[in-house]
Amino acid sequence: MDGKHLHVRCVAHIINLIVQDGLKEVGDSVRRVRQAIRYIRQSPARIKRFKDCCEIEKITCKKSLCLDVVTRWNSTYLMLKTALEFENAFVSYGIHDPGLLDHLLTHVCEDGKDIGALTSGDWENVRKMEKFLETFYNLTFRVSGSLYVTSNIHFHEIDELSCALKLLVESDDNVLAMMAKRMKSKFDKYWGAPEKMNKMIFIACVLDPRSKFDYVAFVLLKMYGQEKGDQLRVEIKLHMTSLFEEYRKVTSKMSQGSSTSKVEPSGINTRNIHKRTLIQLEYLRYKAESGNMDAKTELDKYLDEDVEVANEHFDILLWWKVNSSKFPTMAEMTRDVLAIPISTVASESAFSTGGRVLDSFRSSLTPRLVQALICLQDWFRKESSPIKVEEDLDHLEEIESDLINIGRDSCIGRDSCITNI
Repeated sequence: MDGKHLHVRCVAHIINLIVQDGLKEVGDSVRRVRQAIRYIRQSPARIKRFKDCCEIEKITCKKSLCLDVVTRWNSTYLMLKTALEFENAFVSYGIHDPGLLDHLLTHVCEDGKDIGALTSGDWENVRKMEKFLETFYNLTFRVSGSLYVTSNIHFHEIDELSCALKLLVESDDNVLAMMAKRMKSKFDKYWGAPEKMNKMIFIACVLDPRSKFDYVAFVLLKMYGQEKGDQLRVEIKLHMTSLFEEYRKVTSKMSQGSSTSKVEPSGINTRNIHKRTLIQLEYLRYKAESGNMDAKTELDKYLDEDVEVANEHFDILLWWKVNSSKFPTMAEMTRDVLAIPISTVASESAFSTGGRVLDSFRSSLTPRLVQALICLQDWFRKESSPIKVEEDLDHLEEIESDLINIGRDSCIGRDSCITNI
């Protein structure tokens, strides 16, 4: 269609930009927890004392305290989620090590403000923040899936994010409300003007037999109001019809090319030919070749049918495979539309190995050969589990423990050498 629907934005990237804008309003409670974690992680002795406090409080969680990275909001979520597991241990540690309180009272943030002591009210605020970020964290996981179709859930996730932000803007918590306002502003920049959005976002949702056109039209009215919603509904229906006609032209040409003039078109009963006049026979042949044997098209029939019952085991690809004989042209169109990825996370994960394939000693490989090597390597290493987009905290804990042990052994060896001298 002349490239009208060529460019699709990465949903995971937009979510990242939205949340990053919101985290500029991070409250003092998050800063205090961050500084408390930083203080404990500064020495092996403090980490050992903190683990002793965990045993005293009978905390069985095996995770380790982790610090966040400013440019990665999901690390802030993981930091807060892990810290909440050790809330009682932090309280106990503050009693056994007065240095923590001194550090919090004397430390000054980048904006010139004092951190202050960590209180029970701070933990309540952190709990709210963790719940706040959990919505976006889970959303990123869903849109970054690598073992299932995602284009049909694109519009669902935009709708869910819009509803979540509207509720948060009206929150009684001033900090969360301020964060939500900043995030809503960024959301509107990308998804607030639907006329600038790729219409494939909506078409893919219509091709989901659990939603179809009525659901899309209903959500558009809720998100953008009556006037703009009605306008969008008409535009999407036109785009859907135009796309279907493009595919019908291709399929009709293919069917004409594969048949000869001697073969009667489908739908004409040759046994009753003597009962028909020549003009009637020519008319039927014309209708069959033009793809208009019925007044209703495949698209109309598909939209008129009842929606499928939604359940977690529903396989949209299997549904279209089973119904491809009923909707052959629609099945061809759906095969292409559902193949559109809405996130680049999975592909970036696969192609991040490019630096190890093309190095200073193997820089003469052609781009096509590099692509082939990376794709083959990714396919050979295919696993039944989906690509992970979160940090493996257990693995990081093992690395950290090994580094601490290496440092301790080197210190012991150095002390023994000094003693011998």
